[in-house]
Amino acid sequence: MRFAINHISAPKLPLAEFFAVCRRLGVSDVEIRNDIPDVMGSMSARDVRAEAAAQGITILSINALYPFNVWSGDLPGRAQKMADYAAECGAQALVMCPLNDGNKVAHSRVVEALDAMKPILTQRGLTGLVEPLGFPISSLRTKAEAIAAITEAGDDGTYRLMHDTFHHHLAGETQFYPRRTGLVHISGVRDTAVAVADMLDAHRVLVDDADRLENIEQIRALLAAGYEGPFSFEPFAAEVHELADPEAALRASMDYIRASV
Repeated sequence: MRFAINHISAPKLPLAEFFAVCRRLGVSDVEIRNDIPDVMGSMSARDVRAEAAAQGITILSINALYPFNVWSGDLPGRAQKMADYAAECGAQALVMCPLNDGNKVAHSRVVEALDAMKPILTQRGLTGLVEPLGFPISSLRTKAEAIAAITEAGDDGTYRLMHDTFHHHLAGETQFYPRRTGLVHISGVRDTAVAVADMLDAHRVLVDDADRLENIEQIRALLAAGYEGPFSFEPFAAEVHELADPEAALRASMDYIRASV
């Protein structure tokens, strides 16, 4: 199996130092962000591309365009700006997350958004990674819903699924779509006091033997079904972000996953 690392795994590290940590861990695939940390808002795309080239790093994605499925207001402009940045910095894809505030979004509006986003992506040679969010308040909870919208928008390869092990578990999904999956996000939850329905990003840590999300089972299922892409660490918990040695913690999680899979 192949690992990738999302910059949120070590958000206090400047980009060059983050890339160096990845290389020491034997990882060359990364995801950068426009929130925590805001690389897109703090570095030029040209400088990001140059640093990645200097260290032999492949930028899989910029994370994330939100809320992609409400194509109104400033979203079209933000989408174009993010796509321009992605293309210039050498990223391969944009992560696209749905509205997550308790309001519903009709299937037809999701398709409309995908239709509108498609030329922005294709003109720049980018893939859209559609990431269902499994929270009860999410407007697009399951991969099945996402696939239905992608199919209706014309399944020409512009869009791929983001399988997130946290959101897969929260949504109660049992189906895997390895041939439709472009990238997998992995994170664990150790807290035994929180109910599944109450799990939040703040609970997401690195995967270890106390994980409640069945990451190992999910990874095994994806690999057995033919998924060949990377598994990208995406922990949101403050306890991970505050680690004095994120490199050691990531190495320990990688070793555990490899030994368990």
